Amino acid sequence: MEKFTIQAQAKEPLGGERSEAVTGVVASGNLEILFERNKDSLVVTVEVMTASHGYKPVWDAVIRDFVERVSPGGMHISIHDNGARPDTVLLRLMQGARLMEAQS
Repeated sequence: MEKFTIQAQAKEPLGGERSEAVTGVVASGNLEILFERNKDSLVVTVEVMTASHGYKPVWDAVIRDFVERVSPGGMHISIHDNGARPDTVLLRLMQGARLMEAQS
């Protein structure tokens, strides 16, 4: 397993009032993502634990694209990956952000 953290600065905090949300399942080439609110309203911290070594630049690009599209400020995101493709990672990140914005 490879583990690393990526931080990014969002333009604005992610809306909504939910304190946490989970998307995906770690099975058969997928991943699980946990979203949690943190105290800093513009920082996005993403902890990645992946079975695929050497792909940190790809993860960095996908996460920065997500932050640019959604501006998920104030989020701590934990990703447990089992070899998901970049498009699946982005899909799960987008789903998690929408869950956080949804009414409780």
